[in-house]
Amino acid sequence: MSEAFEKNLASYSLKSSNTIGRKYKENPPKRRTEFQRDRERIIHSTAFRRLEYKTQVFVNHEGDMYRTRLTHTIEVAQISRAVARALKINEDLTEAISLSHDLGHTPFGHAGQDILNECMKSFGGFEHNIQSLRIVDKLENVYPNFSGLNLCFETREGILKKCNKARAEKIGDIANRILNKEQSSLEAQVTNLCDEIAYNNHDIQDGIRAKKIFLEQLEEVPIFKDQMVITLEQYPKLSKSKIVNETVRRIINLLVTDLISNSEKNILEQNIETPMDVKNCDRQIVEFSEKIKKESMTLKRFLHKNLYQHPDVKMMTDKAVNVVSNLFEAYLNDINLLPKEYLKYNLEKINNKSKERVISDYIAGMTDRFALEEYKKLYSDN
Repeated sequence: MSEAFEKNLASYSLKSSNTIGRKYKENPPKRRTEFQRDRERIIHSTAFRRLEYKTQVFVNHEGDMYRTRLTHTIEVAQISRAVARALKINEDLTEAISLSHDLGHTPFGHAGQDILNECMKSFGGFEHNIQSLRIVDKLENVYPNFSGLNLCFETREGILKKCNKARAEKIGDIANRILNKEQSSLEAQVTNLCDEIAYNNHDIQDGIRAKKIFLEQLEEVPIFKDQMVITLEQYPKLSKSKIVNETVRRIINLLVTDLISNSEKNILEQNIETPMDVKNCDRQIVEFSEKIKKESMTLKRFLHKNLYQHPDVKMMTDKAVNVVSNLFEAYLNDINLLPKEYLKYNLEKINNKSKERVISDYIAGMTDRFALEEYKKLYSDN
């Protein structure tokens, strides 16, 4: 059945009929591919649902119109699938990696990850890519015969994306690509770049809506200015909100189009014919052209300086540091503050001196709202 579904894919794509397989053997699906099964298991997971209430840039309760980790993830999956189709690589695998790429994120966005990594500094650290892999390999608890989602090797390898050598050595065969300095699959490369396309451009819309950045500032960013000029030439009487939306739409189209055409050029120039050619290539295949890469980097720097470092956003960051660090300290001082069912399920880990990792997993799985409620519950009398 997989062969029929994937017969039109390019020779360099990963096909589920050739998957390395799952850790726990299962009967193959009858009317879908192995990578379709992965995608659907991810969508039905607890961790995926929790993304609805995890911060992208603005904390969820600040307004219903801002992106969350869930809406961002869906946008990444949409862009990734479009690029995968154009390159004739595996759309199902690309989408599965896209939908799971942020499962391991903590509450409060990157600020939550940074402080949790600091809390875990003496206990192996914390990194959201590795946490995403832990979730699909171990922490999801819904199937009778195994922990985790038992995803295919290729999906798991794409989720890991990157980590340092020391951590890779502890993870196992899924990290061999990193240790051997090999390239990730084209499907994983597409997801990585489409993640960047999604968050850069949609953070523009959220930043303007929140009045943290302004149209006048963005006119100094070349890629935005160029597309805004084209927009106004065609629609000279647009409202400011529609100018922003149409300009962002055009930027996304420009980036996607460039990514596809430049990647096609790289495939030809590097004589890429098989997935092994991709793995052994001395450079990444899926990339923007040099001009667009520079313009995209300029936009990224603008957002970092003017949005992510904005005093109001930094205030949220400081709050995240306080909440996460104090929750970690409270659970570390009294492990019995964790839910009884969770303690019972993790008793063996706790007894094997993995108490800190059990605490880290619990905090990382929290939504923003739940973390704030737990913090208030534990510290309201202090």
